[in-house]
Amino acid sequence: MADSGEPGSASHRPGAAFDSHDETALRHAIELLFFAYRDFTAEADAMLARYGFGRAHHRVVYFVGQNPGATVSELLSLLKITKQSLSRVLSQLMREGFIVQKGDVADRRRRRLYLTAEAKALEQRLTERQMALLARAFAEAGAPAEAGFRAVLRAMINFEDRRRFAPPVTQDIVTIHSR
Repeated sequence: MADSGEPGSASHRPGAAFDSHDETALRHAIELLFFAYRDFTAEADAMLARYGFGRAHHRVVYFVGQNPGATVSELLSLLKITKQSLSRVLSQLMREGFIVQKGDVADRRRRRLYLTAEAKALEQRLTERQMALLARAFAEAGAPAEAGFRAVLRAMINFEDRRRFAPPVTQDIVTIHSR
């Protein structure tokens, strides 16, 4: 049975990570993550720098784009950053016309966040480049490696956030539609 990642499970016990892997293999995996993340973010970083933005701006633009109408509180919960950090980034994005706040129709005290047309275009360009990199890597590594990659990433995410990324049920869907 797979480790649930819940408190008390194997992944939360001190030293549990070394039970089935030696330190050299784990350090190699860490280096792969560092280099992959460097290359995954390099082109986006260069594009963002032209606007005076960084990775925090990218995350906010991406997640507001994926969750139009999110509140600041929802964004804080999703990104797990401090209010001060979000405030600095969000203020700049709003001041420069990339994000707008609109009042909630049901509750006027609640402010909802939306990308402007310029921010949508930027998010699209950033995401297209990163999707192309992932698509090339998935094609090179093959479907089983892609599934393994997704499984490892899900296993690395804290337990509360894992529910957002349940494994796709494509095989069940195909089976149901072929009956």
